[in-house]
Amino acid sequence: MSRGPESCFLGLQSRRWLKFSLVGGVGIAVQLAALAALTAMGVNYLLATALAVEGAVLHNFFWHQRFTWADRTDLAASGAAKRLLRFHLGNASISSLGNLMMMRLFAGFLHLPVMLANVLAIVICWLANFFVSDRWVFLQ
Repeated sequence: MSRGPESCFLGLQSRRWLKFSLVGGVGIAVQLAALAALTAMGVNYLLATALAVEGAVLHNFFWHQRFTWADRTDLAASGAAKRLLRFHLGNASISSLGNLMMMRLFAGFLHLPVMLANVLAIVICWLANFFVSDRWVFLQ
């Protein structure tokens, strides 16, 4: 059985999805640690969520640029600034708005524990963020 361009593309996308997931997994740890620290200091859970998401977004952007989509990016400052803007408009918007709305639903209305609610919100936003990153943020 020969490996044509389609199977090479799928293999590349599978590897990229794994890299995306690895970076995102570490980003989840960054976000949850920040959320736990902020809520332990008495910060309102919605404000703490927004701050924790921003910390994870900046972490993830750096590693996606250097690791996940390194083959697509030139590391010139102007290109990085444009990608960071697109990352905030795309991924950060999905993560911030998605997390805040889902936290309000899961923690605020359904009274789930804050950490569990945040994990659920993160998982729901994951696929949309990959698509936006792959198709818009880290263009070839």
